[in-house]
Amino acid sequence: MNSFRHRHTSVLGLPALVLLITAAGCSSADDSGSAAVPSPDTTVAGLCRKLDKVLPAKVDGVRREDPSPASALTAGWGDPAIILRCGVTRPPKMVDPDVAEGHDADAVPGGVEGVDWLMEKQDGGAHRFTTANRNAYVEVTVPAGRDSSGVLIDLASAIKKAIPKRTTY
Repeated sequence: MNSFRHRHTSVLGLPALVLLITAAGCSSADDSGSAAVPSPDTTVAGLCRKLDKVLPAKVDGVRREDPSPASALTAGWGDPAIILRCGVTRPPKMVDPDVAEGHDADAVPGGVEGVDWLMEKQDGGAHRFTTANRNAYVEVTVPAGRDSSGVLIDLASAIKKAIPKRTTY
């Protein structure tokens, strides 16, 4: 009877061990990242859900791997992840609507493919871009070492389709 109990314990212990190893493996191998989910008003949240539906499967040649927690207001691509957050608050550096038209040193002059951006360099060499002159602010963080122009070009069509230009300031 002792051998049955020992065998029973071993059988129960093995699935628990496999589960533990799998969970540890997933957490260390899953670098799709995490992103704070914005809390926009209802109108902006609706625009962000519309954007989520038209975002490309690939950005700058890397496939979509959304960050956690899962939300229609965030998206990600690659590892290290390019992170998009829709419905963020207006960045403090964006002092007036002309910021995206090249009147501010931190703006992307002329925009990219019809989308105006504020560019901010982050610690560690990453860049954060925030749309300007649109009815919702969309923030895209591009990791250090990745060319941001391909990222912004690939996202421009979806942003233009889902987030209308602001008509009043």
